[in-house]
Amino acid sequence: MSSKARKASATPVQHVADSHDLIRVQGARENNLKDVDVELPKRRLTVFTGVSGSGKSSLVFATIAAESQRMINETYSTFIQGFMPTLARPDVDVLDGLTTAIIVDQQRLGADPRSTVGTATDANAMLRILFSKLGKPHIGSPQAFSFNVASISGAGAVKIERAGQTVKERREFSITGGMCPRCEGRGAVSDIDLTQLYDDSKSLNEGAITVPGYSMDGWYGRIYRGCGFFDPDKPIREFTKKQLHDLVYKEPTKIKVDGINLTYAGLVPQMQKSFLAKDREAMQPHIRAFVDRAVTFATCPECDGTRLSELARSSKIKRISIADACEMQISDLAKWVGGLAEPSVAPLLVKLRATLDSFVEIGLGYLSLDRPAGTLSGGEAQRVKMIRHLGSSLTDTTYVFDEPTIGLHPHDIQRMNDLLLRLRDKGNTVLVVEHKPEAIAIADHVVDLGPGAGSAGGTVCYEGTVEGLRASDTVTGRHFDDRARLKDELRTPTGKLEIRGASRHNLKKVDVDVPLGVLCVITGVAGSGKSSLIHGSVPASAGVVSVDQAPVRGSRRSNPATYTGLLDPIRKAFAKANGVKPALFSANSEGACPNCNGAGVVYTDLAIMASVAVPCEECEGKRFQPAVLEYHFGGRDISEVLAMPVTEAAEFFGDGEARTPAAHTILSRLVDVGLGYLSLGQPLTTLSGGERQRLKLATHMGDKGGVYVLDEPTTGLHLADVEQLLALLDRLVDSGKSVIVIEHHQAVMAHADWIIDLGPGAGHDGGKVVFEGTPADLVADRSTLTGEHLAAYVGA
Repeated sequence: MSSKARKASATPVQHVADSHDLIRVQGARENNLKDVDVELPKRRLTVFTGVSGSGKSSLVFATIAAESQRMINETYSTFIQGFMPTLARPDVDVLDGLTTAIIVDQQRLGADPRSTVGTATDANAMLRILFSKLGKPHIGSPQAFSFNVASISGAGAVKIERAGQTVKERREFSITGGMCPRCEGRGAVSDIDLTQLYDDSKSLNEGAITVPGYSMDGWYGRIYRGCGFFDPDKPIREFTKKQLHDLVYKEPTKIKVDGINLTYAGLVPQMQKSFLAKDREAMQPHIRAFVDRAVTFATCPECDGTRLSELARSSKIKRISIADACEMQISDLAKWVGGLAEPSVAPLLVKLRATLDSFVEIGLGYLSLDRPAGTLSGGEAQRVKMIRHLGSSLTDTTYVFDEPTIGLHPHDIQRMNDLLLRLRDKGNTVLVVEHKPEAIAIADHVVDLGPGAGSAGGTVCYEGTVEGLRASDTVTGRHFDDRARLKDELRTPTGKLEIRGASRHNLKKVDVDVPLGVLCVITGVAGSGKSSLIHGSVPASAGVVSVDQAPVRGSRRSNPATYTGLLDPIRKAFAKANGVKPALFSANSEGACPNCNGAGVVYTDLAIMASVAVPCEECEGKRFQPAVLEYHFGGRDISEVLAMPVTEAAEFFGDGEARTPAAHTILSRLVDVGLGYLSLGQPLTTLSGGERQRLKLATHMGDKGGVYVLDEPTTGLHLADVEQLLALLDRLVDSGKSVIVIEHHQAVMAHADWIIDLGPGAGHDGGKVVFEGTPADLVADRSTLTGEHLAAYVGA
């Protein structure tokens, strides 16, 4: 055989099926993307970087992941598709080489009061089955241990058709549920302060009811004045016992007012239905403030906060009830379950142990299964979602992560990196949107978007290796090795905030003085008790303005102008200049285009196909009636003003004939937090997580209060933006405010005047103050995990 022939036989020819090693994207135009072309290697870890708002999420989530999900949905029958969310095809020319995408995003787990860590995962369901099989005494099926199932019983006659005759038979039924009857499975009972509901010195017609929206000129006025249960002209303090009971507590009753059938309910039942049944975070700010004033929540005295009935708590395995199991720290619960050996439920125990071990492995062993899902941070929620994928046998799947290091101490980031690499090494494609250099460093491939944010971004600035990124002249490349220095001059505290005996969650009777008038950073590993210490122990009387991680809610009709309250002074300025009503300048009110109802687009429902949205032909997407656009202020109509970027609008309203101080103040705050590139009318649904967090910060900067508490303000911030955030924090402190920051980012720690470090571990291994002092002392001390990582960061 010739050497040429031998060489040919020794070199295997690649099978055509192995040639699809790339995910190809050509001509992506979602949101601010400008005809982006990228080729991503499969079975590798690709990290997407770039300043906040540069188009990372638009490329990864709105284009690649969205098309993968849409195509999977199309494999189902049209009947099943009718029950599934309809997804439009992303605005892209070519998407080739896609695999099944599993999205692990930052969306909070359901904030429903009944949702817990256990119900949001499979852990609670498995525990309920376990107790129904092994619990002594045996009380019933798994639903007997569920706090979402009420016990019901009933009896009555039923009609049955039998042999051509109708026969009546008596039937009885009963369902044994685990719900506590007192709190209905919520774990807390609400007590309403009646003095906040009405002013008893006034009559109803004089405006005695002080509940928001309960005006006597509106719908509720018609019901309360026309019900006939009391005299609307009589002061409430002169009501008889029965009249006062009817006003406050009467259950829903059918009444007739002016020939119209209506339902009357007392103030308390009406509040429970309209306010207390809703998620507090979803309420409008003025209603949320009212509920916080009028309603106090106390632990349910019957179930002691466990949400479960006495019967459900009476059944035990090895002296442990299901309530005790859910209350345990998950790492302890995993050990307890590991000690159970019962062949009859062996497969269940194997699965339950694997789930609980995954919690521990992913760094969430400090949680308990009864922890309300709505109280988890964005990072914790994302890691809870990861749990079901850790032991998966699937390969050649695309996992998509949105900043998985959010809420993680530098010590925990290495563990997250290991998990991402493990998913990749099983033969999966891992796509990660990330800002932290420690997480970017493990990438096989990097795609850097930019160069700026919003309309200044949307292009690929760099594509290649991490080393190539370091050497590139992009914003990310230039800032990749940035390290903040410890400050030479520290501010002197002007006072102190005393916290004594703090014992919320895992805190162990912590006594600490938080200095005021300086930049104080609270740090520690995830689950060490930082948020419990500050959010749970700082007294409300201290004039605290809290900017937490709760998501900014808003529809396509919400935008930065409506969310920040900026639209109010703008509408008033337009109305005053033109001698008309302010409501004309709202696209959600009288000024709305009648064809699209102020949405700017017209939706066509195509049943199982995705709805088609086309710009409104009448208003050309401007959202207003043509007559409204005839009115001008400073030479611009309202649609032109809403199309302005924040920086341009700040100049427009800052001086000249359009000078409006109230609008200029709000716009200046938006510029301060680095959102100068946003358009005033840009829908909130198009903003990234980091942009929403800064929008929230901007709205709170005008609040009256001497102490600002910021919960991880670097969330979603690029390395280059952190510098701007530090300058903003300095300005707040220099203006006389006290700033307390819960943070893991070493640049913020290094910039602090004072650090309080909690730990040493998470859950019951934390809850203590392990260090308090200056950053320089922490670096020199190096006695804590934070000290070690900060020392390595500043190169000490």
